Parts: sequence; structure tokens; C-alpha cells
Amino acid sequence: MNNDRGQSLISKYVWVVETIRRHKRISFKELNERWLRDEISRGVDIPKRTFDNWRSAIWDTFGINIENEGHGEYRYYIVNDDEISGGGLRSWLYNTFCVSNSLANSQSIKDRILLEYVPSGQDYLQPIVSAMRENRVLNITYYSYWKDAEYNFDVEPYCVKLFRQRWYMVARSTYFDRVQRPRIYCLDRIRWLGSTDRTFEMPKDWTAKDFFDGCFGIIAEQSVKIQPVKLKVSAGQSNYIRDLKMHESQEEIERNEEYSIFTFNLRPEFDFQQELLWNGEDVEVLEPLWLRNEIAGKIKRMWNKYKED
Repeated sequence: MNNDRGQSLISKYVWVVETIRRHKRISFKELNERWLRDEISRGVDIPKRTFDNWRSAIWDTFGINIENEGHGEYRYYIVNDDEISGGGLRSWLYNTFCVSNSLANSQSIKDRILLEYVPSGQDYLQPIVSAMRENRVLNITYYSYWKDAEYNFDVEPYCVKLFRQRWYMVARSTYFDRVQRPRIYCLDRIRWLGSTDRTFEMPKDWTAKDFFDGCFGIIAEQSVKIQPVKLKVSAGQSNYIRDLKMHESQEEIERNEEYSIFTFNLRPEFDFQQELLWNGEDVEVLEPLWLRNEIAGKIKRMWNKYKED
């Protein structure tokens, strides 16, 4: 399969999925009519057998399950649409394909499409994921910002996570005692990575979801307990926070013309505190008191650097 045909098929898969999602349930006849009205069809019908093949390919490619009602109008629908709308791997893969497909079909205006560069995933993500599938030990040379030095050691890769345009690997170093908790390694700081001939067993009681439970970003410090946080946000900034949640636990409990009150249930670690500071004067911490004092202290120290003597 050449790249053009492959890209064309992906475009067709995405079109089918998006059309069914928009209509919730749609008959094959109506789907084909809409297909013919779209330029993607080039005026050619979708043969029923081809559509069935596409459904199988869509499942294999995206993990999206398209089924038929089997009665009445015999309409097609997406069985696991909630998984596509969520924040899991399946949703991320599908959205990535959709964006990639859109960009690939926009070469004529490529100078008008500006993207963010994510360098860390290019060199090391694929071999790390491969090692995760085989539970294979990796050898890495890692650069420490704090010590300004490189260290070589073996790790057992547990999971990977993307946060703020950077990929991270959660892994346990084999040089530490077995009770040592997995650590987080930024792929940007890996200077070299290679696979070994040794394998490991994943702890039966370990999951990525539990490891990052209550975390805002990549810092997973269990010493900071999950706790309620209450923020007062200006009306203007509330619109942004409302449309793109800061955290999955976010709830809006009060709203008026001047401000909104949002509550969260998380670990208010360093990365969450940085997010609060990024919002500037539009966000005020109401609870807990220790976090309010912490943010106030940071603001005061910042002010001391800028105020006139």
C-alpha cells in the first residue's frame, strides 16, 4: 500500500466515524447519500461489502466498534463512543489520526498552520513502548539537571505519559532495592537508550492510573495527600477553565457575573501550583489555607525581585 492510498483510506475511515458520531445512528442508505454529497466520494457509491471491510479496519486501526441495530431501520452506531470522547489511549489515537489526516490534506496552506514541536517522542518513545510490551529491561544514559551530570543505569519501564509537550517514562531503576518506588524520567534528558536481554515482571498491584491518582501533571509525590481545593476565578478566565478543565475532578459550584468558584480533589503539588501562578491575578486560592499561604509566599518573593529598592 503506497502512502497516497494509505492516507486516502485513513481519510475515509475518519469520515465514516465522524458522520456516524454526528448522527448518533444512521442507516447505510443515508450514510451513502451523505457520502455522495461529499467531495471525498468523487461521485462513487460505497459498496456495502467495502463498508463492512472499512468497519473491520476502523476497529483494527482505532479500536472503534461500529455495529448495526439489527432491526427497524437497521441503523449503524458506535458502541464505544464514550471511550472516544474520554481521555484514554483510544481517544488520543483517534484524535491524533483526525488531526494528522486534516493536516496531510492541507499541504497547499501548510505555511498557515503552526504547530508545537514535541521532540522527546521521536527518538525514544517507540523503543520504550516496545520494551513495555515485552517487559524488557532498558539501559539508559540520563542527564540530571540538578547535578549537571550524566548517569548510566538499567530501568524497568512501567508506563509513559505525555504532559505539556514532553513525554515521560515511569520506570524502576534496578540499582535500587526492590521496595524503591518507580521514578519519573523525562525523555528529553535521555542521552542514550538501548534494550537488554533481560526481562522483568510487572508488579501485580501496580497501575499507572493509581500511580498518578489525584495528580495534576507529572509529579506523583504520594506524601502530598489528595485533598479538596477551592479556587475563585474571574468571570473571563472561568470561560477558559470551564471549556478546558484544569483537572478531571473539577466542578463549578458557584457562578455569577464577576467570578466563579471551582473545586478540585487532587494533590496540589508543584506543577499544580505553577498552573495557578500561570493564571495570574485571575485565580485566587480560597482553600486549603496552607496552599493559599504557599502561593502568597511565591507571589511575595516574585514581587521582591521586581519592586524598587
